[in-house]
Amino acid sequence: MTEYERWRNTPLEDPKLTQELEDIAGKPEEINDRFYRNLEFGTGGLRGVLGAGTNRMNIYTIRKATQGLANYLNKQRKGGSVAIAHDSRINSNRFAKEAAGVLAANGITAHLYPQLMPTPALSYAVRYLHCDAGINVTASHNPAKYNGYKAYGSDGCQIAMEMADQVLAEINSLDIFNDVKHMDYDAGVKAGLICTIADEVTDAYLADVKKQSLLKDIDSGLKLVYTPLNGAGRMCVTRILDSIGIRDVTIVPEQAEPDGNFPTCPYPNPEFREALQKGLELSEKVQPDLLLATDPDCDRVGIAVRHKGDFVLLNGNEVGVLLMDYVARQRVANGIMPKNPVVISTIVSTDMNEAITKEYGIELFKVLTGFKFIGDKLAELEEQGREDQFIFGYEESYGYLSGSYVRDKDAVNASMLVCEMALYYKRQGKTLVDAMEDLYQKHGYYLNDLMNFVFEGQDGMNKMSAMMDSLRKSTPQQIAGIRVTGHSDYLLSERHDEEAVSQIALPKSNVLEFRLENGSKLMVRPSGTEPKLKAYLSAKGKTRQDALNVIEALKEATPKLLGI
Repeated sequence: MTEYERWRNTPLEDPKLTQELEDIAGKPEEINDRFYRNLEFGTGGLRGVLGAGTNRMNIYTIRKATQGLANYLNKQRKGGSVAIAHDSRINSNRFAKEAAGVLAANGITAHLYPQLMPTPALSYAVRYLHCDAGINVTASHNPAKYNGYKAYGSDGCQIAMEMADQVLAEINSLDIFNDVKHMDYDAGVKAGLICTIADEVTDAYLADVKKQSLLKDIDSGLKLVYTPLNGAGRMCVTRILDSIGIRDVTIVPEQAEPDGNFPTCPYPNPEFREALQKGLELSEKVQPDLLLATDPDCDRVGIAVRHKGDFVLLNGNEVGVLLMDYVARQRVANGIMPKNPVVISTIVSTDMNEAITKEYGIELFKVLTGFKFIGDKLAELEEQGREDQFIFGYEESYGYLSGSYVRDKDAVNASMLVCEMALYYKRQGKTLVDAMEDLYQKHGYYLNDLMNFVFEGQDGMNKMSAMMDSLRKSTPQQIAGIRVTGHSDYLLSERHDEEAVSQIALPKSNVLEFRLENGSKLMVRPSGTEPKLKAYLSAKGKTRQDALNVIEALKEATPKLLGI
């Protein structure tokens, strides 16, 4: 209440914030939700609901976070530089300029993209311009009421835990109104401390994406419907597809232009059928081979495939293993498979990865959930002189990358590869659904599902914490009537099997894994970006129905296990 009254009595630059504070007067729950904590800053930066308060995304929380970053950078060296990008979300452009104004006031040069750009283009700009850090103003695939602030290190990766902790310490030492330096944007431009990123950087980025193309003699043999979901992907995706010869592209008109309100897809996440609905409706008329959807910051891509008269959605694991197999197959065919090739995936992605990498003699690294950890591993390979051995990385949440030119998932790259892969199989009289069925028949039916349990506000945070604590203290002996043969606690870095305990050589993370007697698996973790508890279900069967039966049993058992 003290902080609320301070905000209410402070002349704020944004009249909408002042009005919001007035509107919630006398509403303790509303006040509490906005002020019970500071918006959490971690390896993913900031993400939260737009509005007034310390637990909201607004110009003051943006400035404070940027001042903390500036303090950290100036302790490393004076006069550094930071690259900044933004997507189509509400206030993204303003937040990007506010961040630039804070950096300029601290003697740090800010390089801003002059237009909306995909997240991977920001990672690219950090490396291309030799910046000390990067900022991307986006909330990825969250609903319209959210915005966010992703922070990147000089290597183009989202910041590591050590840097995040140091930046957070700087942020926590600041008063949100009194300790933040800020320069007017136009003054920063005049002072030469705020600069526009030139078109040559975008051209170089797209040229490096094109280098990852693996199919020769691409022609107009593929018909495509594409939706950028009112986000930042349209320019880069259409340019890269045109450059490799895929030009029969129809864009979903309602979702073609940037619009942070996302009027036709309230939850613009290509993981969900609802987000693809407009694209599916258009596809029924156009009858393309493929529907492609990139999320608002264009780092994830979802697809639907025309197969036997219907449009079939493939999930992130299916597209991931298809791309992995395609990249390996084409590299072998083109004579460009490196010695000791490497694939990087995450602990919650399908175990089918192991079967495919084994077939091609590929070394598989499994990292924690979140593409930043794939980027970190890629940076580690680069330090070891093994960068050229990396051929593919992916996570089950629709993020993919086939080159080392960036350190984040790249839907521009993935869109190109998915399209040429679809054309590769079309030339054989197959769809991507057929190709996936071939992999299942060869390696077994590895099926996966994801359950999301939403817990909003402070009470929700407490409930999620209590659920994880309960599972830690009382390991289930069976799930869905299937005996638990082992479990892993990634927060304690411990793997427990029936007769042994071993250490997990990964950073600590709030993830629990339960391995079952029939080879199936359940993993539980709180989302790092949304108020959700996520349950990852995995099963393997000799037939699709065998695996589906296990998945359905796990789906029924999981809420009971969590006490929901």
